[in-house]
Amino acid sequence: MSEKTLCETKVNNTSVHNKNLIIFPLIFLLVAVIGLFYVKWDPYYDRAFIAATTHSIGTSIITGKIAAAPAPSWDAALGYATAYFKAVWKAVVLGLLLGSLVQVLIPKHWVINVLGSQRFRSTAWAGVASLPGMMCSCCAAPVTVGLRERSASVGASLAFFLGNPVLNPATIIFMGFVLSWEFAIFRIVAGLILVFGISTLANRLSGETIAPSTMLKEEISSLEGNALFSRWLQALGRLIIDTIPAYLIIVFILGALRAWLFPVLGPEAGNSALAIIGLAVAGTLFVIPTAAEIPIIQTLMAFGLGVGPAAALLITLPAVSLPSLLIINRAFPKTILLFVVVSVVIIGIISGFVATAIL
Repeated sequence: MSEKTLCETKVNNTSVHNKNLIIFPLIFLLVAVIGLFYVKWDPYYDRAFIAATTHSIGTSIITGKIAAAPAPSWDAALGYATAYFKAVWKAVVLGLLLGSLVQVLIPKHWVINVLGSQRFRSTAWAGVASLPGMMCSCCAAPVTVGLRERSASVGASLAFFLGNPVLNPATIIFMGFVLSWEFAIFRIVAGLILVFGISTLANRLSGETIAPSTMLKEEISSLEGNALFSRWLQALGRLIIDTIPAYLIIVFILGALRAWLFPVLGPEAGNSALAIIGLAVAGTLFVIPTAAEIPIIQTLMAFGLGVGPAAALLITLPAVSLPSLLIINRAFPKTILLFVVVSVVIIGIISGFVATAIL
């Protein structure tokens, strides 16, 4: 091959590379905007008016309109799983789609430059990026895995993961109309501490910025045509295998056991320390759709639950869950995941005691 031909080939490859750096991220952005508008933004816009006029966004997914959840049984498990997946399936599909696309359409060096640092700047950018998503922790988890595969730092990835459900602006607006604006402000303050406090400390504890395993080693400049589609299918298939089986099983188990996790608490135990601690742990483990903590708390408070345990649930229910932790399991060291769980429980307990004193 002549020197002239080699130069032309190099120029053409550079041109294709630069073109891909623009087109591929734009495709990802288009999919994200259309998907979020259909799954989140448009439905939540209408839901905000319902919350403002009726002061309700539905019944409790745990107990319905009554105080107690059904006793553990197959019917209890199936009933909860059916209601849960009916509420979240669109967001789950979108989360899997975005989580796989981020691995093949977003250049790794972009993610490293913006979200790859252990400095607070990367954590802050990830927290801000989580706000438009408004996903529950299970639906945000596949995207979090995708970010880690693209070498986002531990802190930035966790800020995105926790920020989606905890700092969800739509949920906070619903909360103001349904529960009270004092609860909404409390959620914002405690949520900021939880999201950025846990993420920042996890960054320091991890001492690493590279994901435990790298699924996709090729940059997008070398992924064209069939190769790009093949890599996307690999990413999507891996996410589905890692996500769906455990997800289904754990949701069934938690649905069956919800009567034990959320026992009936009358006014006599409504603000006890035991109630705050117990519900902080239960809220951390349990899985709910986006904003479901609002009707859960509204129903339980109507039957005597105190402000303190309600605040514990307000913080812990959306933050994490057993299924979401299983989904992100391969993207983080086990010590970091344990730190996240313990931290969410502790912040939930502290929130309960603080709320008892000030709300």
